[in-house]
Amino acid sequence: MTTSEFITLLAEHQGKSLLFEYAPGMLVGTNYHITEVKHITIDSVDCGAGTDSWKETVIQLWESPSELGKPEYMSAYKALGILKKVGQMKAYEMDAPVKIEYGNTMFHAAQLHVNDFELKEGQLILKLAVQPTDCKAKETCGVNEPVSAEANSCAPGSGCC
Repeated sequence: MTTSEFITLLAEHQGKSLLFEYAPGMLVGTNYHITEVKHITIDSVDCGAGTDSWKETVIQLWESPSELGKPEYMSAYKALGILKKVGQMKAYEMDAPVKIEYGNTMFHAAQLHVNDFELKEGQLILKLAVQPTDCKAKETCGVNEPVSAEANSCAPGSGCC
């Protein structure tokens, strides 16, 4: 989902509670806050010496220990207000993918992709997922497609980067 699509989705559902599902059936707590919005520029070199660059918008969520058991989730309206304020201070790259950065004691900190959303009983539920890493230089590295899903390690001579 792009930054533009994300902001539009919030605007279309301002009256709903905003929930984040970071794993199937696992929701970020009602005590979450948007603690940081990052405008990231990536400049990379892959294992085949190829270069690439792109931008991302990363929205960091944090669960406040002092608000455990808070009865209601943040509204899409409030989240949209936060994002609009940030956008006035630093302009968004609207075509940039949006990621949600989150972690808790039961889930490693990660930048999660917004894969889908669900509307349910006054709630906007954003479905998040971890994006697995991939080799961008398969041809240069001699990796044959498709790479086996059973490969759990990158052993010497296995063809991985």
